[in-house]
Amino acid sequence: MHKILERLQEIFNADRIANAAAHLIPRLIIALAVFLVFYLLYRVLNFLLARVTRRAGVEPTAATFLLVAVRYVVLIVGVVLALEELGLDVTTILEGLGIVGLALGFAAKDTLSNIIAGFFLFWDKPFVIGDLIEVSDEYGEVRAITMRTTRIVTVDGKLVSIPNSVIVNSKIRSYTMIPHLRLDIDVTIGVNERIDEAREVILEIVRRDERFLKEPPPEVVVITLGDYFVKIALKVWLRDPRIHIPVREELREAIKNALDKSGIVMPYETIELVKHDRGRKEQE
Repeated sequence: MHKILERLQEIFNADRIANAAAHLIPRLIIALAVFLVFYLLYRVLNFLLARVTRRAGVEPTAATFLLVAVRYVVLIVGVVLALEELGLDVTTILEGLGIVGLALGFAAKDTLSNIIAGFFLFWDKPFVIGDLIEVSDEYGEVRAITMRTTRIVTVDGKLVSIPNSVIVNSKIRSYTMIPHLRLDIDVTIGVNERIDEAREVILEIVRRDERFLKEPPPEVVVITLGDYFVKIALKVWLRDPRIHIPVREELREAIKNALDKSGIVMPYETIELVKHDRGRKEQE
């Protein structure tokens, strides 16, 4: 017990603490200054690169990845140099982590897979920032592609973050990668109605509307012949795919009103109930 007390007095000796502080504080100030310089360098480079990429018309996704890469490189170099100013050998620290580093690697495997998937998204470019996409049962506009997730805003104003690894392994539907989008609007009419007449009524709705392309021309085709109905579909190419949702809703309403006005019946399933009087039949 006496030896322990002597060792503690030696460690917490005022002169020793003062000498250690005298050596550590200047190094700490220099280390903070080094990191601050690199942080300011990152801020300046980020500002300049953002302006240059905007003026050069660089695609937003590429510009985002460039800015993220610059941030990580500059700040990591700043941290390494700051640690060396404190007298710490970064290589020795990394080697000393050993099993701890391996455990952290396993714990962060999902994050690493998302980062790798982010590079694949940047390289393959199935969509870019601003596109309207449908992926993993979510539809919306791509607002950001980060190293870990892709963020989209849905039509009801929700921000959804989807891991990049999920997107890479999912089916992606892009509504704006191609300049124009075809709308298919299904309609049912009665079996006794004339298809040519219904086709003309529906085509008249879109012919004079500048939102739709003249080539390829709109068409109305038969999809299904049922027992009590005929299913037909309007196929028309939309000039601006970004407005396809409100235009679909508008077309459905316009078609219904036009068919009603023309006296063309849109059938619905009916059930006929027949009552049998068994007692009367037995009496007869």
